[in-house]
Amino acid sequence: MNWINNVIRPKIRSFLEKREVPENLWIKCPETGEMVFHLDLEANQWVVPNSNFHMRISSKKRFEYLFDAGEYTSIETPEVSSDPLKFRDQRKYVDRLKEAKAKTEMNDSVIVGSGKVNGYEMTAAVQDFAFMAGSLGMAAGEAIIRGMEHALENKTPFIMFAASGGARMQEGIFSLMQMPRTTATVQMLREAGLPYIVVMTNPTYGGVTASYAMLGDVHLAEPNALIGFAGQRVIEQTIREKLPEGFQRSEYLYDHGMIDMVVHRHDLKDTISNLCNLLMKREAQLPVLKKEPEEEASTEVVATS
Repeated sequence: MNWINNVIRPKIRSFLEKREVPENLWIKCPETGEMVFHLDLEANQWVVPNSNFHMRISSKKRFEYLFDAGEYTSIETPEVSSDPLKFRDQRKYVDRLKEAKAKTEMNDSVIVGSGKVNGYEMTAAVQDFAFMAGSLGMAAGEAIIRGMEHALENKTPFIMFAASGGARMQEGIFSLMQMPRTTATVQMLREAGLPYIVVMTNPTYGGVTASYAMLGDVHLAEPNALIGFAGQRVIEQTIREKLPEGFQRSEYLYDHGMIDMVVHRHDLKDTISNLCNLLMKREAQLPVLKKEPEEEASTEVVATS
């Protein structure tokens, strides 16, 4: 009787029970509804192959795609007060911060790193929308300023990947103060003659757009990214007019002179490298190609003849 309970019944249950499928095995394209295998999507830098839709990626992935071999050095940023206003709405602000930190494994919405891009040293900062919608608070402001200071100390270009819903309301005036503070540091980069390249990703809004995101020497944007200060619906309600189709999309802003280039994610690294080489007045460092044994032998024969 025991062998029936211990052997036969478990085998029957295993046939009848529904096997669990990982939730992230297939990912749906938000634009076309196409289901894409997650490994294919990851291999394509999280760009949907058929629709060319650029999905949001983490800050660590940004650095992996930017720096040579994905190798970079993290730059420590100053610690700030976690809840200067003791803010509370439906929940305590400190609880929201704890949840965001546990979810993203980040200290705040901006991380800073330095490394080589096509052979040249660069400093970069990435704003991660997954951390409280990439909102700009005291910690994020300090991180951006520290990154710019590192670029000044080491005389490297500074690359800013912006993605934000705007200022962090839970920090009030302390959040808004980061706009002029970052603006002043951008001016220091300009006076030092160091390139400041801004890459706007989906979405870039609010106080971020009103400050450092629009102060770059060159403004790049990923395809179909939403970029603006206020949302489209707010603008329509204010002016009581229907806005044009594609308004605040990167292609529309490019056509109207607000950004300089719309660049596919696959081409971002080379585009940034070429722009920095141009602004720093230096030649691009080309990779050294290894000669095949047959080519070396034929070269020797020609030389001796």
